[in-house]
Amino acid sequence: MKPATFAYHRARDVGDATALLRELGEEAKIIAGGQSLIAMMNFRLARPEHLVDVGGLRQLDYIRRDGDALRIGALTTHHSVERAPAASLDDGYAVIKDAMQWIGHLPIRTRGTVAGSLAHGDPTAEWCLLAILLGAHVIVTGPDGERTIEAEDLFLGFYSTTLEPDEMITEVVFPKPAPFSALTEFAERKGDFATVAALVDLHLDGGIITGGRVVLGGVDPLPIRVPEAEALLAGADPRDPLSFARCAAAAAESIDPPSDANGSADYRRTLTRSLIEQACKEALSR
Repeated sequence: MKPATFAYHRARDVGDATALLRELGEEAKIIAGGQSLIAMMNFRLARPEHLVDVGGLRQLDYIRRDGDALRIGALTTHHSVERAPAASLDDGYAVIKDAMQWIGHLPIRTRGTVAGSLAHGDPTAEWCLLAILLGAHVIVTGPDGERTIEAEDLFLGFYSTTLEPDEMITEVVFPKPAPFSALTEFAERKGDFATVAALVDLHLDGGIITGGRVVLGGVDPLPIRVPEAEALLAGADPRDPLSFARCAAAAAESIDPPSDANGSADYRRTLTRSLIEQACKEALSR
């Protein structure tokens, strides 16, 4: 299929883009890589009357370390992160680089952008899950200036965020390294969105697990943290082979996943249990 008729606008800079969004109203959408939006337009699932192209704003394409923090520009592609120099990501942010292998296929990764994924708000998207896991700050800009949204406040539900119609994401900031983190997921075919994705960030002090974060995708309309599982990480003995199994079981019991063409609720609980235990082990092995 082909998209419905729309008007095309090319933004000169961020200020121009946000001014266009305000002028054109809620029927305008930003396009950067277009890997999600264009597919939805082709199937007439989205029918914006205006597209504001920000793909030429190369000043938003960067990966920088700012002390312990990692700053990634909105138009940085998944593939740029995948190929980033070791000095940028390996010191505490290897989980971000590793996660890129799960995103679609190479042509998608070379076009799709960090901000596009976050703004799209798919609860199984790796960037949405990473933002929750690592406590990211999302910097957004509108005609009235800049504001910061905490990752856990960005998502409202399937493909729905707290961004205003005239705002665009300009940067994502990961505030501190997470050296003992891992992501693992299951999909029917390589490159598909995950049926279930599990992410773990272990907090260690002198070889003892003092706590951590557990995040799931594919089991809720939002990417979610699992406090019931996180509670069992505090004080867990990494030498006890059942420590991670108990954490995984608590997560599986606490969720209420959907049943759909990709699997039943029970199937998703089984995947959750297996994937969280695996992610815990991978995180610890770092």
